[in-house]
Amino acid sequence: MKKFLDVLYRFASSWTGTIIIVLFLIFFVAQSFVIPSGSMKRTQLIGDFLFAKKFSYGIPTPHLPWLEIPLLPDFNDNGHLIEGPRPEREDIVIFRNPNTPKIHYVKRCVAVGGDEILFANKKLFIHFHDKKDEASIKASYPKAKIVKARGKLWVENPYMSKYPGIQYIQEGGGNSFEQLLYYYTRNQSIDMIPIMVEELDTPVVSTASKIINAFYIKVEEDNFYMIGDNRDNSNDSRFWGAVPYKLIVGKPWLIYMSLEHRSYDQVLNGNGGGRDHAGLKRVCGDVTIDSEECQALWKKQQYTVRWGRVGRRIESIQYEQPIQ
Repeated sequence: MKKFLDVLYRFASSWTGTIIIVLFLIFFVAQSFVIPSGSMKRTQLIGDFLFAKKFSYGIPTPHLPWLEIPLLPDFNDNGHLIEGPRPEREDIVIFRNPNTPKIHYVKRCVAVGGDEILFANKKLFIHFHDKKDEASIKASYPKAKIVKARGKLWVENPYMSKYPGIQYIQEGGGNSFEQLLYYYTRNQSIDMIPIMVEELDTPVVSTASKIINAFYIKVEEDNFYMIGDNRDNSNDSRFWGAVPYKLIVGKPWLIYMSLEHRSYDQVLNGNGGGRDHAGLKRVCGDVTIDSEECQALWKKQQYTVRWGRVGRRIESIQYEQPIQ
């Protein structure tokens, strides 16, 4: 045993051994990611550096870091060397974007295969396919959150009371319902179908072809509907569709660094992403946000470390009032 440990130590101490061990960890255990956009704000912030557990949903087919070139064939035709459990509703998941698989996204899984979704202005309604017993739904959710429509029970914004980071705050360019409507009226591709649901108490919009108040989709089996917690400012499944298991990578685990690096122009105008007027008001106080004084105040705190987030596990921080 001692001889084996000596050999293992010498191997791990060598350059070759170090590289092999690091690649093994990246491929099969944990990988570092950085949050580049505000789609999960306030649960996860732009500039959060986190480790992800790559074994949470099985072992994904390894890809060469940064280049994202697969190192092995997809033997099982499901994107995983070893198949594992599927994402569950409410999980925050790291996955590959269906349109650009080399790019990783981080969103919350709001629905799984068989579930039905209605998305209206500031409201997300979900019909859980596996909860057919009306009594159990009524026992699990407040009466005010349950709506009967199209002969089924739907739960309105079922996760908002549990996770404080979920929000609807428009930051420019229209909210997500208006954006879906914009794409639909211009014949651009979206994943949801515009419909009129009489039982919903939501704003009604007239288009050239129909009157609508919601968008609808039923999630296909072994697919997962991913929506950002910052729901009015998120590019997600509502626009490009559900995520198949094949593209699931892992689950965020730990924030090991959190750096406020956005420029004043980014947080004010959104140039390059990251519009955050609430953040500017927090820093500038009573000073007008579009002023030289506010710009100077922001620059003073730019590139500061958010120490309150460092070392925090995503599993626990998502239940707390956001630390910014």
